[in-house]
Amino acid sequence: MAETAVGEPATSAAELDLAARIQQLAYRVLGTRPGWDAAVYAALPRRLHPVVRLNVTARREFRSMHYRLSDTLPAWRIVEPAPADHLLRFYRAAESRYGVDWEYLAAINLVETAMGRIRGTSVAGARGPMQFMSATWARWGRGDIDDPADAIMAAARYLAASGFARGPSGVARALYEYNNHPAYVRGVTAYARVMERRPRAFLAYHQWDVYYLTRRGDVVLPVGYARTSPVPVRRYLATHPQG
Repeated sequence: MAETAVGEPATSAAELDLAARIQQLAYRVLGTRPGWDAAVYAALPRRLHPVVRLNVTARREFRSMHYRLSDTLPAWRIVEPAPADHLLRFYRAAESRYGVDWEYLAAINLVETAMGRIRGTSVAGARGPMQFMSATWARWGRGDIDDPADAIMAAARYLAASGFARGPSGVARALYEYNNHPAYVRGVTAYARVMERRPRAFLAYHQWDVYYLTRRGDVVLPVGYARTSPVPVRRYLATHPQG
């Protein structure tokens, strides 16, 4: 039902928001339960199989990259993302200038910071909505690393220089240059292909929440979450129960 709602232009903003959250939760569950696949696909209309398979594939690829579950929550701020139409305009402008498909820029933006919701540095020290290391930004960035328009344009500039436009193998190499993990390449590609099949999927991804993997399960970090230092998961959950 959620996927059907996402694909319908007549879906209201409130309905899309609900559908996106249901969709995200479903994929997080399915991502850890491959034994359910046969029953799930048997119950789904065949028209939804390609989109669901790509989303589940993306989730499993990114889940495979997390080798250790955390006992603490990060020193981040979670903010409202830029409006979807603004982000789409930034992606399109970068695509027009550098030949990097907007769906890949959107997929990277989604994976790196949930479309700009996450304000803070990664474990590796990357920052901004497209998560640039300082040295990489010094070479490819122009303007403000925290500004979505500047960061998206810089990501397109970097990917283009890494060979993105040189066929499928070039796309994969450019994505690997962006993040040196094969699962990252496969996951970003899967999300991009969903948006290629149905551009409205971007609107649902734009509504997805920030979840953090911990030893006590997935913890949602809502807009308004703000910590200047890591906080023990147990302590946070005592005052912010999930579900």
